[in-house]
Amino acid sequence: MSRLLFEVNSANIDRKLNKALKKIAKFFNVDRSFIFQLSQTEKLMYYSHDWCAENIKSIKDDIKSMPLDNYSWWTKKLSNDEIINIKDVSELPADAKAEKGFLKTYGIDSLIVIPMFIDNNLFGCFGFDYKVEMIKFSKENIRSLKIFTDVIKNAFAKHLNNQRIIELSFNDSLTGLYNRRFFEAELERLDTKRQLPISFIMADINGLKLINDSLGHEKGDQLLIKSAELLKEETRDEDIIARYGGDEFVILLTKTKNEIAQKIIDRIKAKTKETADDELTVSIALGTASKTKSSQNINSVLKKADDNMYQNKLLESRSTKSKIVKGLLNSLEVKSNETKEHTLRMKELAAKFAKRLGLSNLKLNRLSLLASLHDIGKITIDKEILNKADSLTNKEWEIMQSHPETGYKIASSSKEFFVIAEEIYAHHERWDGSGYPRGLKRKEIPYLARIISIIDAYDVMTNERPYSKAITKEKALAEIKKCAGSQFDPELAEEFTLMMQNNS
Repeated sequence: MSRLLFEVNSANIDRKLNKALKKIAKFFNVDRSFIFQLSQTEKLMYYSHDWCAENIKSIKDDIKSMPLDNYSWWTKKLSNDEIINIKDVSELPADAKAEKGFLKTYGIDSLIVIPMFIDNNLFGCFGFDYKVEMIKFSKENIRSLKIFTDVIKNAFAKHLNNQRIIELSFNDSLTGLYNRRFFEAELERLDTKRQLPISFIMADINGLKLINDSLGHEKGDQLLIKSAELLKEETRDEDIIARYGGDEFVILLTKTKNEIAQKIIDRIKAKTKETADDELTVSIALGTASKTKSSQNINSVLKKADDNMYQNKLLESRSTKSKIVKGLLNSLEVKSNETKEHTLRMKELAAKFAKRLGLSNLKLNRLSLLASLHDIGKITIDKEILNKADSLTNKEWEIMQSHPETGYKIASSSKEFFVIAEEIYAHHERWDGSGYPRGLKRKEIPYLARIISIIDAYDVMTNERPYSKAITKEKALAEIKKCAGSQFDPELAEEFTLMMQNNS
């Protein structure tokens, strides 16, 4: 029995398993020994290994796989860790009709099946078919057979564990793609003349920092996973895709001309456009370069692909972040009462007030942008808090008060929106210094932030919200007048009140 002990690795696992099956079969004088492996996700049994006596034909090529649902009697017994000892196939119970038909089809009269559990999960089973008139399997014989199969099972488990270790050392734990270590090893191995031309595609995820800052790192991880899956879908099975850095991926394409690499890039770009309306929009900056001659340094070619990608990223950066922010605004509209109507009303009031105050076109444009983005930081707050009709708890209020700072981070990540980042940060500050998040007072508060706070308060008061009913314009203006000098800049509050009264 000790002679069955063996070490396995990816190179010799099949050969060693077949050799062990042969030794068991000869020891017990059975006609055939085989292994089925189970796939619970696919709900299939795979006929993976076998050994047959000289006068017995292998059925491995005929079977390939069997649906678990079709053989529920067999599957149920194995799942309960029962050894199946069928001395006469014709005597199988009625609920084993499918199993009886299968065994008779392949001329199997008697059979012993031993379940194989690895890490407490049913991994497969061993099977041994024999002639009853030649062999009588006593309880002691079956116990010995079980000891033999346990040796193989343990070797199998060790092999699988080794495979997991290899996968962990060469695969990125988040995306499941290869990691940089594996990529660099493969690059060295494949840098040969017969693999030319070798092309690279460098891919960098646009807006990941913005997503991390606005929606949190969990959403950022989801964006990375979604991007990785997209890259995998649009590349070929033989291409090597690896996560090269935090937000960077690399694709290695052997025997591939640059024209083909460019077509793959075009497919990736087309696929990203399909995510435009998703909560997490995928945007990827891409660059390619190819090694066509043996004399070229492979790392220099890789760097060229990276440089090309970076140039494209700079060109696409502004529009990409703008799209991401607009996507965040759409998401905010879905989860809260920050509707397009609210934004349009605020922009209209902002334009009128800016005209009355004599603001330049530049400041008017900034104020209009501020009207759209002042509450963008609320995107990180749960909709239950945003739409809560009752009073907020201390913890909920603390969460709510974080949104100006979050909005500041979002706006600061883009050159297009950076011009109003400070105003977003300060739009809940109060003239008397009792506001949040920094307790600024009077003219420490940016001018446009003082304007937008009045416009926002007026629109909220005159339009119904889950936590407050709408009041008349007259009452809203009276409230603004009452809070002049405490919540609002007194001069701006007076100008706004006069403007609205004149309009009436």
